[in-house]
Amino acid sequence: MQNLTWVLNLLLILSFSHLSSSQIQPPPTCAVADRAALLGFKARISKDTTDILSSWAGRDCCGGGWEGVQCNQATGRVTGLELQRPSDRDSGLYMKGTLSPSLGSLHFLEVLVISGMKRIGGVIPQSFSNLTRLTQLVLEDNALVGNIPSSLGQLPLLKTISLSGNHLSGPIPPSLGSLKNLLQLTLTRNSFVGPIPPTFQKFISLQYLDLSYNVLSGLIPELVGQLHNLTFLDLSNNQLSGQIPGSLCNLATLSDLSLSHNHLTGRIPLQIGHLRSLTSLSLSSNQLFGQIPESISQLENLWYLNLSRNALSNSLPSAFSKGIPSLLSVDLSYNKFNLGTVPEWIRTRQLSDVHLAGCNLRGTLPNFTKPDSLSSIDLSDNYFTQGISNFFPKLSSLQNVKLSNNQLKFDLSKITLPSGLSSLDLHSNQLFGSLSRVVNGRTSSFLQTIDVSHNQISSNIPEFAEGLNLKLLNVAGNRITGQIPSSVSNLVQLERLDVSRNQITGTIPTSLGLLLKLQWLDLSINGISGKIPVSLLGIEQLRHANFRANKLCGEIPQGRPFNVFQAAAYAHNLCLCGKPLPPCKGKKLGKKGQ
Repeated sequence: MQNLTWVLNLLLILSFSHLSSSQIQPPPTCAVADRAALLGFKARISKDTTDILSSWAGRDCCGGGWEGVQCNQATGRVTGLELQRPSDRDSGLYMKGTLSPSLGSLHFLEVLVISGMKRIGGVIPQSFSNLTRLTQLVLEDNALVGNIPSSLGQLPLLKTISLSGNHLSGPIPPSLGSLKNLLQLTLTRNSFVGPIPPTFQKFISLQYLDLSYNVLSGLIPELVGQLHNLTFLDLSNNQLSGQIPGSLCNLATLSDLSLSHNHLTGRIPLQIGHLRSLTSLSLSSNQLFGQIPESISQLENLWYLNLSRNALSNSLPSAFSKGIPSLLSVDLSYNKFNLGTVPEWIRTRQLSDVHLAGCNLRGTLPNFTKPDSLSSIDLSDNYFTQGISNFFPKLSSLQNVKLSNNQLKFDLSKITLPSGLSSLDLHSNQLFGSLSRVVNGRTSSFLQTIDVSHNQISSNIPEFAEGLNLKLLNVAGNRITGQIPSSVSNLVQLERLDVSRNQITGTIPTSLGLLLKLQWLDLSINGISGKIPVSLLGIEQLRHANFRANKLCGEIPQGRPFNVFQAAAYAHNLCLCGKPLPPCKGKKLGKKGQ
């Protein structure tokens, strides 16, 4: 019994001894070399309005106080560096500087994310090839320049590379093809040139490939069809040529495909219907011809279809009337279609977007049998003549509509617009009447764009109530009379104002100078008199102004940008003077204000 008691006491002593020793030994602080590498990065940042790096103080970078730094608590080695601009997208938040090669000394780093900093420039350091444990490299939305270091192909564990939104250039290095574990490669919004490297066929695990918005050229290689795990492929906005490879239709898991805005020719592959997982297909703005393949009707998950701006021709597949059950958005604009009327399979579906601009449609505007779901309609550049009076009342969810460049004849003062409308484009028709039903005290705060230019609208410009959120107002080329109301100052969000080619008289209201977001102003070819108000100098964002062919007189406001606009912007007035025109009488060249 005494022996048992002795053993229990011994175990108790040992447990207390272990507990006290564990309490005495603190967790390891960050390695000296890692701390030095991080401070090397901080030293290359000359300005940090995000205030993230102000937290990098003290000796322990692993204690949780250094924002964006993650460590292995057992070893004290830095495993992650994630510096991202706050998600509120405040334009005043950024880091200015360059990437320090010292980051290449973080030998245990697994995740490196420095994104959205906007002003971190310079090149991607060659030393990054030392980060052999790295699985994620994300350097998005900075100002990086130069080439992608070919040595990045030596990082065997990399699963994600995202370098989008920089100023990187040169060819895409073929060495990246060595990254057999790569799941995502995003190089969009740079200036990469040359072909897609043939070594990409080694990307056996790749799921996401985005090379859009570059200057890539050459053919889309057949090897793309060997990337069997691909779910997302975007090669849009490049200079790729040749035909769409048939092998691309072998990608059974592909859900998003965009090849738009290239120089692709030939026909859409007949076997495109094999892409059974496809939800989004965009082939717009190429030089594709022939008929739309009927096999597209077999794509049961497809909700977005954009084949606009090609040379596709009649007739549309009859199978579309029963196929593509998930379709929500369709754009067939600007091809060589001669449709005559909107196809029944479009009119009778529950769609959100219908874009059929330039499809040779005629007669009366279509009657959609399920109008509640429609949010965007573009039927511009056709030959519609009537039906506008019955068109809008049923479209309760409509947000954007373009009926421009048709032959619609209607009294605009009788129009009824949906309450949630954001953009209204009716330019280049035969509309008449006044703007009173479009702009009034009940105009929705959702409405941001009004373009009714080049019609036969008369009467005055109505008063503008407070609370309007218009960003664009274009009433050019009508028969509008009267003055520009001083209440134009209520359009505090306005970026573009065009009232040119009307019969407007009176003076330019000084309150126009309160539109601080205005970038485009055109008052030309009217009968406006008086001076150009000095208050307009307060519009610092103004990039274009035209006062030509009015009855204006007096000195042009002498400050940027008014005194540096072309002289043509002030031509054919009564007696305007001052830069960029000759000086006003009685003022000497050296006098202040000239």
